Amino acid sequence: MRPRPGEVLHFSEDPTIGTFVPHVAGTARQPEAYVWAVDGDRAPDYWFPRQCPRAMAWCVPGTSAADRARVLGPGGGERVHVIEYDWLEPLRTVELYAYRLPAAPFRPFGGPVPHAVVATRPVVPLGPPEPVGDLLRLHREAGIQLRVLDNLWGFWNDVITSTLGFSGIRLRNAKPDEGPRVRAAGPGPTAPTPPPVRTRRRLTPPR
Repeated sequence: MRPRPGEVLHFSEDPTIGTFVPHVAGTARQPEAYVWAVDGDRAPDYWFPRQCPRAMAWCVPGTSAADRARVLGPGGGERVHVIEYDWLEPLRTVELYAYRLPAAPFRPFGGPVPHAVVATRPVVPLGPPEPVGDLLRLHREAGIQLRVLDNLWGFWNDVITSTLGFSGIRLRNAKPDEGPRVRAAGPGPTAPTPPPVRTRRRLTPPR
């Protein structure tokens, strides 16, 4: 499910939206009100239930052969999406819809490489919402590896230090980070390592 030329997509579990009105999203880091949508490159980021936490990684120019082999694995293709086991059944059963919107009112958002497109005025869909269908099939047909883990953080904390491009969405809904623990100096209980800095996204080649 990707946009056709002259279109962008908005994915939703609500099939009753008649007009998209600019709003400030609950997770927004900016005060401006927008209508949010995605282009074809970013559409696979949203082949999930809305609240599903997911960590995604893909090859970019500058990705090392070692990182590709370590993260994607033999036969793993160019991209991997990772979810938790608790979200596998919702992924299989969610009724997700795609709204096709005219691309003209939208402009790229985010940098240095945009991760979305936004409009500042109401936008009427080009037609009724389309059922997205089988999300596992979409991943398969797009050649995207779908990996299921008990906990996302081991993968995420590794991939954000790699040379791959990456993105994390709804990570606040993931299980708590149960990262490595180290023995405190001398006798006493174990102490957790400091939490890593969690960069949300890198779409560009690493410097």
